Amino acid sequence: MVARVTLAEVDTMRVSLDDAIELYKASVLPAMQKQDGYAGVYVLATPEGKALVISFWDSEEASEAGIASGFYAEQVGKFVTFYRAVPGRESYDVVVAEMPGVRTGG
Repeated sequence: MVARVTLAEVDTMRVSLDDAIELYKASVLPAMQKQDGYAGVYVLATPEGKALVISFWDSEEASEAGIASGFYAEQVGKFVTFYRAVPGRESYDVVVAEMPGVRTGG
């Protein structure tokens, strides 16, 4: 399993963090769920707008396919007017995982 990590910062002076989260849930999440090899996601955020998105993929190939096809850029582009700076991206091998059942507010 591979984790792709995206670090971003929402400009909360221009858009509310809640609006950015709603756009993610309504548009990005359903699109990701349709991708081959998609295995889940965690989205973490601070009230100040810092965000950490950890998406999980069955393999490096599945993770890279979304980048090579332009899918990743298309999803990031949905937030282009929300960011303070260009988001960063890294990939990691998942070497230990314990994913407890998590409930979110939505």
